[in-house]
Amino acid sequence: MEIDISKVDAIIDKHSLEHRWLITNLLAIQDEFQYLPQDAIRHVAERMNIPILQVYQVAEFYKVFKLEPPGKHLVSVCRGTACHVRGSEALIERMGDLLKIAPSRTTKDKQFTLDVVNCLGCCALGRVIVIDDHFYVNVTPNEVESILDKYVSNGD
Repeated sequence: MEIDISKVDAIIDKHSLEHRWLITNLLAIQDEFQYLPQDAIRHVAERMNIPILQVYQVAEFYKVFKLEPPGKHLVSVCRGTACHVRGSEALIERMGDLLKIAPSRTTKDKQFTLDVVNCLGCCALGRVIVIDDHFYVNVTPNEVESILDKYVSNGD
């Protein structure tokens, strides 16, 4: 995917070339493109005079950064303490099996991105999945396929 480098320049110019603004610049770039394109990372490294490896290290370290384009549907599975003790690991495994991806990855057809989150803030409803702002609570591994089918069959 080709990106408009002038948008990256505008973001950097708005904030700063100082190294301490790297994360702020990367967050703003991700807001613009929904992920951090390789061309943008290279350009940031060059403009800010930071080794490209260091920019990648920052982007890899913080979970907020995405290095590949997101899928059409974001699937978040809660791994918070309450969900974990109620079996969320089985949901994560089932999602991965059905989508044929690991957490933090996007399906080949770019339809789904699977994300595992530390808490969704609805602990009493434990084993929670969120797909595009739709909450599914008390989900069992057997229900996962029918939930995903709603997003495949509707063409959403």
